[in-house]
Amino acid sequence: QVQLVESGGGLVQAGGSLRLSCAASGSGLTINFMAWYRQAPGNERELVAVISNGGATDYADSVKGRFTISRDNAKKTVYLQMNSLKPEDTAVYYCNCNANNRISNRDYWGQGTQVTVSS
Repeated sequence: QVQLVESGGGLVQAGGSLRLSCAASGSGLTINFMAWYRQAPGNERELVAVISNGGATDYADSVKGRFTISRDNAKKTVYLQMNSLKPEDTAVYYCNCNANNRISNRDYWGQGTQVTVSS
């Protein structure tokens, strides 16, 4: 089992910045990719950014150039630096990872952290 705990959400004005963190706990599993998703009211959950355990990254077009995903494998932590925030970035942000051992390969989700960007 892997537990994911997010932190760093909050209220910020448009143009501001926030940094989200997600710490994974648990043993006996190899964490593969880690990602951030978000879900705004009335919308489906969407992928924001993903990072492999080798550091390769990919982003949704809507956040390219503004958001940066990174990870510290030793700390089993993934970060999302969000700059130049816009009101349309308002959503609950969820941490996600894929982890496996010899008998299991599955995705895990955090509880989510609210990000609100005021205009």
